[in-house]
Amino acid sequence: MAAKPRFRKDADAAAPDTTADNAAEAGDDRKHPVDETLPPLKMFTSGLQHVAAMYAGVVAPPLIVGPAVGLTAKETAFLMGASLFTAGIATLLQTIGFWKVGARLPFVNGVSFAGVAPMIAIGKDRGHDGIAVIFGAIIVASVLGFLLAPYFCKLVRFFPPVVTGTVITLIGVSLLPVAFNWSQGGNATADDYGSMTNITMAAVTLVIVLALRKLLRGFLQQIAILLGLVVGTLIAIPAGITDFGAIKEADVVGFPTPFAFGAPQFEIAAIISMCIVMLVCMTESTADMLALGKIVGRPADEKIIEGGLRADTLGSAISPIFNGFMCSAFAQNVGLVAMTKIRSRYVVAAGGGILIVLGLVPVAASVIALVPLPVLGGAGIVLFGTVAASGIQTLATAAMEKGENALIVAAALGIGLIPIAAPQFYHAFPESLLVVLDSGISTGCVVAIVLNLAFNHLGRKPDTADEDEQAPGEHVVPAAAGVGVH
Repeated sequence: MAAKPRFRKDADAAAPDTTADNAAEAGDDRKHPVDETLPPLKMFTSGLQHVAAMYAGVVAPPLIVGPAVGLTAKETAFLMGASLFTAGIATLLQTIGFWKVGARLPFVNGVSFAGVAPMIAIGKDRGHDGIAVIFGAIIVASVLGFLLAPYFCKLVRFFPPVVTGTVITLIGVSLLPVAFNWSQGGNATADDYGSMTNITMAAVTLVIVLALRKLLRGFLQQIAILLGLVVGTLIAIPAGITDFGAIKEADVVGFPTPFAFGAPQFEIAAIISMCIVMLVCMTESTADMLALGKIVGRPADEKIIEGGLRADTLGSAISPIFNGFMCSAFAQNVGLVAMTKIRSRYVVAAGGGILIVLGLVPVAASVIALVPLPVLGGAGIVLFGTVAASGIQTLATAAMEKGENALIVAAALGIGLIPIAAPQFYHAFPESLLVVLDSGISTGCVVAIVLNLAFNHLGRKPDTADEDEQAPGEHVVPAAAGVGVH
């Protein structure tokens, strides 16, 4: 039986200490960086940085869905607070966990954007009844997802570097348009959307973040994103793009009353639609866990993925009780872990606690909302680009000299980029299929898995050449898990 590897505290975030076997046999009991706790101040500021990176992504879905179903501005604001609160709960389930629930990685959960279009279709102009139907569908889909997790996680055997590298790259590239949209102002109907002021502010923030990463050292370098957001926001005040209205209108304290929009309602069509969304979320979460496992040096095996999917689905099942939507992984925070090299899951757990507080104290949430979207967009370019770079790094170990692997990457990336390069490409397809087709991450992942099966599994006997595709330090699933390594 192989000895457990020891990890250097100062090692690169993606590289385990491969020389540590002898030390482990000698009884070295140092914690893996994922399980380390940091000093309180560092824990708080690093957790706050994660919150700042994900805040806009959490509040955007309720901000879009609320008005679409006919809610008032105050009710929509209530949905936003509830989404922060439930994102905090889901994040704690992932990072701390209990029983077989939780990946126990620095894994952030929040409201999934994959469900926005289906939820609008379900609840459009139906007011409270529409929200109740959405919540009922999410609960059923989440319970079914929870039961499916032990079986879904077994797909990990079909995620060698040629697949994971492709998917990680797609995650980063798919997120970049979000950063570009934020950089322009976030609201395409606004008069100042894409203005020189907005784009200049995003560029200034980008330069500030890069400069801080270059000039600072130690902990300050690790929170360069947070510092960049603070400096960018301060610069944005005289530029006139910082809105203080949210602070003036926010309540000091507010609790997301359970089922504030009425008891959940269950409609078959809505349930089927949200079940499809749940499968999409589980696919994306699996890819994100594989990416994060590589970055932090704790490869995501079946057990970790099963726990992570259980946390996703349990968090999603609890979320509607407190008026929140379906929760899934936030890929932008994977990029933040890669960039800062702070691998402690307790840092992200601190971020989950901050999210809960923000959900209970609307006035505190409004302070985070002060960060203008162009400022967030400038920082987002670095964050999301880091994810794509991590995927490229993984592809470099995927035996690309084999023609089949190059074809797999070419086809998966090409199809995965369709929703980005040609957003109306699938406009004539049924609405139910668009849930999957409009997600380049999901389509690219499916294509990569299917082609990997066709070229590298079906009709071929395992040989040493196949085993060599798995580079040292990459995603390795222990034999004890009963999973082959290809």
